[in-house]
Amino acid sequence: MRRDVEVARNREMKSKITIKRSLVLASVCAASMVAIATESFAAPTSAHGVVIDGSSTVFPISEAVAEEFQRANSTTSVTVGVSGTGGGFKKFLAGEVDIVNASRPIKSSELEFAQMSDIAFVELPVAYDALSVVVNKKNTWVDHLTVAELKKIWSPESQGKVMKWSDIRPGFPDKPLLLFGPGTDSGTFDYFTEVVCGKEDASRGDYTSSEDDNVIVKGVEGDEGALGYFGVAFYEANKSRLKVVPIDDELPTNGVGPQLPTSENVLKAVYNPLARPLFIYVRASSLDKPDVSKFVSFYLENAKALSTDVGYIALPDASYAQVSERYTNKVVGTLFDGKSAKTGVTLDQLLSAASKG
Repeated sequence: MRRDVEVARNREMKSKITIKRSLVLASVCAASMVAIATESFAAPTSAHGVVIDGSSTVFPISEAVAEEFQRANSTTSVTVGVSGTGGGFKKFLAGEVDIVNASRPIKSSELEFAQMSDIAFVELPVAYDALSVVVNKKNTWVDHLTVAELKKIWSPESQGKVMKWSDIRPGFPDKPLLLFGPGTDSGTFDYFTEVVCGKEDASRGDYTSSEDDNVIVKGVEGDEGALGYFGVAFYEANKSRLKVVPIDDELPTNGVGPQLPTSENVLKAVYNPLARPLFIYVRASSLDKPDVSKFVSFYLENAKALSTDVGYIALPDASYAQVSERYTNKVVGTLFDGKSAKTGVTLDQLLSAASKG
C-alpha cells in the first residue's frame, strides 16, 4: 500500500481539498538572473523533515513525489500544505517552510522582500501547465473563444456590463453568464489576469471565487451558462463533466486558429498565452538540511514521470537537465523579472540563456 503523506492544510481555507493521485488532481530575449544575497539566511522551523506549502495547482505533483520519496525514506517526514501560491510565499519568506509550490514566478514585491531580508532561493521549474477555459456540457454555442473575448469577459470594466453570453459575441444566445474562478491568493489568478486582462489582479469581482477547484467544477457543471478556468490536470480529471474551450490568440505566428490545451500544443508553443511553467522554490539555507537536499534531488529525478502521471505536461529532457544543473550548482535568483509571464520568450530559451551566461 502507498504510504500516507501527511498533508498540512491551511486552517484559513474555506474548503477542504481532497486529492487522490489516481484521480489526478485536487480541489485543487536573453534573460538576466536577478541576483539575491547568499549570506545570512533565516532558518525554517525544523532541522529535520521537509515542509512544503503553496499552490493547489502544483500540489498533486509534490504530493506524488512525497509519496514515492517516503516509500524509500520512511523515517523522513514530508508535509505538503495548500494555501495558494501567494500564501505559500508568505510562509516561505517568514521562514516557516522549506519549499514553495508555485504556479507563477515570484512577484517583484516578494523578490524585494527576499532581497531585503537576505533570503536566497533556488527557482526550479518542474512541469508545464495549460490553463483550461471550461463551460457546461450543454453549452452548444461555444466552439472557441479569442483572448480578446476572454478579456472582455473578465476585465474589471466588464463588471455589471458583460452579464449575458450575447454581450460577448453577436450570435451567442441571450443567456445569463455565470463565472467561476480561482481566488485572489491563487497563482492561477495572478497569471490569468496578467496575460488576459493585461495587469496582474485586474479582474471583475462579481464571480464565484474559490481556492478549491472542486467548487469551480461544480459551479460550471451546474449551470448551462457557466464558464470558469483552472489548470489542465483538473480538467483532465473532470473532462466527462465539463467542456473545454479552444483558445485563439489571433496571432498566426503562434499557430493558426483556436488551440486546445494539449501537451503537443504547449510544447510547440502555440497554446498562447495560457501555457505556463510550474515551479518549486527552495530556500538556499534549507539545502543544508540533508532531508531537504535529498528530497529535492529525488523530486527533479522523478518530475518528468510524476508530473505526467497526475495530468500535467513534462518539460523537454534538455530543460530538465538545465534545471538539474541549476540545482546542483545552487544557482540562486529568478529567471523572471518579478512578473507572472515573459512575453515573446519561452522557458526553454530562458534556461538556455542562463546556462550559457
